[in-house]
Amino acid sequence: MVALGYGLVAPALPLFARQFHVGPTAAGAVISAFALMRLVMAPAAGPLVNRLGERVLLAAGIGIVAVSSLLAGLSQNYLQLLVLRGVGGVGSVLFSVSAASLLVRVTPSAQRGRAQGAWAGAFLIGLIAGPAVGTIATWSLRAPFFIYAGTLVVAGSLALGRLRHSALAARPSGPTAVMPLSSALRSRAYRAALAAGFVGDFALVGSRSAVVPQLVVDRLRLPTSWVYAAFLVVSVVSGLLLLPLGRVADTRGRRPVIALGLVLGAVGFVLLAVLPAVGGLFLGMALLGVAGAADSVAPGAVMGDVLGGRGGSVVAAFQMAGDLGAVLGPIAGGFLIDVSGYPAALLVTAVVTLAPVLLVRIAPETLHTNVVSPGVLADRE
Repeated sequence: MVALGYGLVAPALPLFARQFHVGPTAAGAVISAFALMRLVMAPAAGPLVNRLGERVLLAAGIGIVAVSSLLAGLSQNYLQLLVLRGVGGVGSVLFSVSAASLLVRVTPSAQRGRAQGAWAGAFLIGLIAGPAVGTIATWSLRAPFFIYAGTLVVAGSLALGRLRHSALAARPSGPTAVMPLSSALRSRAYRAALAAGFVGDFALVGSRSAVVPQLVVDRLRLPTSWVYAAFLVVSVVSGLLLLPLGRVADTRGRRPVIALGLVLGAVGFVLLAVLPAVGGLFLGMALLGVAGAADSVAPGAVMGDVLGGRGGSVVAAFQMAGDLGAVLGPIAGGFLIDVSGYPAALLVTAVVTLAPVLLVRIAPETLHTNVVSPGVLADRE
């Protein structure tokens, strides 16, 4: 339900910002504002999850995003839109850290890749449905924000209701073993996961979201509906590959999946740069879909392997790496469009996408099929 609304808003957001007579860099900054506030609030989100439990933070975070999205749709100028998207980022990080922490604690290592795939798959079902009905933006770029608020109300209600009697989502009581962030940072595997997470959100989320909609409209001279079609290709390809790649990550290891995603993502951005036609657009977006599936499955599985139990700060730091990429990606993409044009923006993004490959290759494999997380043991008891 969260992703259904987001799938409507993401392609329309930079185009809505452009209606306030701003350039590509400022349009990208609206996307970055959401990620920037996620980044700023993430250090507080981890301890809050440890102290209050996942259920309360999950619902509260979704509620904040819902209200801010409703108001963003009513924005009368660029500054209002920028601020309200930033407020939404505060709620988003509370939601995502809570949900990721809960997922890690209920999943054994031997199933963590597939669990990450199923979790990301739930989002992608929404992301597929969002662009599929996104033609609503062809008559109103405000309407997606209102629909987004409605889907978030449904999501928050589900969080409060379905987790009501879950011991794992309850507020912690008594002494609880928590992994400190300093311990996780000593792991080369965790550092590699941080790098892959940063690049994934910089390129596959941030830069793509800022550059591709404007590329379609400005360079290819296609209507807004083609933006949704391009994003739909990414979502469909990712959705089809999430569980298969999760199975590979659980049987062959996390590292090959991460490396595959980084390489194919870089190739996808190169194709978008050198083939300025409809065929190049859809081929490049298909490869970005493969890369997105790999990035959704394997780095999170590595983080869960390193953590194993409760550790809100470890989860928050992993998400902070992605959020930093999501902050920098749209701004860098928009700036490069202004300075050097679309090919330069896409080629630089391709180089950044390839950057962590060596770090990933030399990191130790984290898959251990005999490990069962403490959350699963508690659930069984």
